[in-house]
Amino acid sequence: MSEFSSDLLRLLSERGYIHQTTDAAALDALAAKQVVPGYIGFDPTAPSLHVGSLVQIMLLRRLQQAGHKPYVLMGGGTGKIGDPSFKDEARKLSSDDVIAANIAGIQRIFDRFLTFGDGPTDAVMVNNADWLDKLEYIPFLREVGQHFSVNRMLSFDSVKLRLDREQSLSFLEFNYMILQGYDFRELARRHGVRVQMGGSDQWGNIVNGIELARRMDGAEVFGITTPLLTTADGHKMGKTVSGAVWLHEDQLSHFDYWQFWRNTDDRDVGRFLRLFTDVSLDEIARLEALEGAEINEAKKVLANEATAMCRGRAAADGAADTARRTFEEGASGGSLPSITADGTITLVDALVELGFAASKGEARRLIKGGGARIDGEKVSDEGAVVTLAGQPVRVSAGKKHHGIVHPA
Repeated sequence: MSEFSSDLLRLLSERGYIHQTTDAAALDALAAKQVVPGYIGFDPTAPSLHVGSLVQIMLLRRLQQAGHKPYVLMGGGTGKIGDPSFKDEARKLSSDDVIAANIAGIQRIFDRFLTFGDGPTDAVMVNNADWLDKLEYIPFLREVGQHFSVNRMLSFDSVKLRLDREQSLSFLEFNYMILQGYDFRELARRHGVRVQMGGSDQWGNIVNGIELARRMDGAEVFGITTPLLTTADGHKMGKTVSGAVWLHEDQLSHFDYWQFWRNTDDRDVGRFLRLFTDVSLDEIARLEALEGAEINEAKKVLANEATAMCRGRAAADGAADTARRTFEEGASGGSLPSITADGTITLVDALVELGFAASKGEARRLIKGGGARIDGEKVSDEGAVVTLAGQPVRVSAGKKHHGIVHPA
């Protein structure tokens, strides 16, 4: 029996999204009687988001599924500064053109997870540059700055950790939390947004925005944070040996995206099914109870459903078929990462061009360590050559990364 009366908080609680809330009882009562507009902010620092942002994307999806209205806030303004939260150093500043291109790329991702439009629960994408770019410094300091205590700002972990390590925190970055708080107030004014959501590292910023909206406008707004997501072995979600797991197929093939989910630790399968798929809770309970080799069936469901949501059902089916033929039948699948070569190519060059090694030196170390294979056969000779003979050849790095070298 859920402790909540609203579909929204019940759904978020049952699927494991809630870490902290401000005034949960009042938010629950509000969500039970009316459509609640809620938002999450995303800074456009790259042309794609990665799996580390997926909990927040799914949180907006759950908001819409429960009959409420999601606002996707693109940080066209704050992205010119960069969130310093728990970062060791300042982000590289991006130009307006790069930020605009990144926003366009990220929009394509959200189109797959949310329904956009003009209806009462349709999602809306907004850009904080619309109000932040127009601010005048002195009026902003007078109107907004008076509501922020520097003493308190210095106590937040996101700032304190950087200072404790004696790592530079620029005045530009220090302003970020003020601007994020101002965003919440502006969204509440302009669009009636009542709740900001985010990761647990955003708690201080969210509370700032709630207090600012209350002090300046007397608005009653709320905050929800999600747990810090780590895998069962303690690693940060979405980080792999080969780099970030991008949501865009431009940055990561369908197969590699599918394979990321297929390689989930046994202990994480149920949790990830609840967070990252729409599979029913009853079916998830059945799947996560599987033991031994049968848990692999649950992992395939996770991979299929997570990939279908992000990349489309055809992409998921293609990746699953590729995996079956590659691993179970030993054939070469069509949706693996691939390159072309004219007759021969060194294994070192093939590993680099397929993206399995960042440099030739790294490729040589991989080969020397026994981590490289040609058509399933381990190769330890750093001078090995891939010979095509008119046929595609499978090149592997470790057990999880496979690519195809096609004849030109």
